[in-house]
Amino acid sequence: MPTLLLSLETSSPICAVALHHLTDGRLLGQAELRLEKSHSTHLTVLIEQLVTDTGHALADLGAVALSDGPGSYTGLRIGAAAAKGLCFALDVPLLAVGTLPALAHQVAVQVPRPDSYLYCPMLDARRQEVYTALYQASGQALLPPTNLVLDETSLAEHLAHHSVLFFGSGAVKFQPLVAANPNAVFLTGVQPSAVSIGELAYAAYQRQEFQDVAYYEPFYLKEVYTTTPKSIIN
Repeated sequence: MPTLLLSLETSSPICAVALHHLTDGRLLGQAELRLEKSHSTHLTVLIEQLVTDTGHALADLGAVALSDGPGSYTGLRIGAAAAKGLCFALDVPLLAVGTLPALAHQVAVQVPRPDSYLYCPMLDARRQEVYTALYQASGQALLPPTNLVLDETSLAEHLAHHSVLFFGSGAVKFQPLVAANPNAVFLTGVQPSAVSIGELAYAAYQRQEFQDVAYYEPFYLKEVYTTTPKSIIN
């Protein structure tokens, strides 16, 4: 009987995979590459190596989870294609976990006195814009995922009454704007993790919160814009 949960994280420049046991949520292994634009050439290799290195085969997978976004359009599409392909081939369910709640969970399980803070992951969306949300330690969303143009007044109401932890690739842009506020605490080195995706996906699996494999699309948050090259006039 298939008993493994494979989780993919491709929403950022990090290409990461993790393997958990579906019976008890135990982490069996993880692997990642921190190479720009490595997803398309390395994701399937990472999956195969991790499954093999833990003494298993792809046939042992009982579910596949992926980072749902927001994040890199290209990375999310690559992750979705790989996850859906595995689910179709193995006839197993697909689980989608938001990138922002997974980041918040990743921090909340590591800090002392987690209920003392609110958690604000920020992903860089270019210029002064970020993808962000605000969570309690329990995972309850106080601000749902949104794209936010940062200024000195951003999240002012929450910062007036709570200590807020900021982290992720976009947080560095916000730090100078609220440097004088003692309630704004910034953490460095927090990157999206396939392990966190797997931990939340394990709970979603118990609740049978499965995606429709045929129609699933990542949560881009913003519209995907494409442009047509201008014709060259001789």
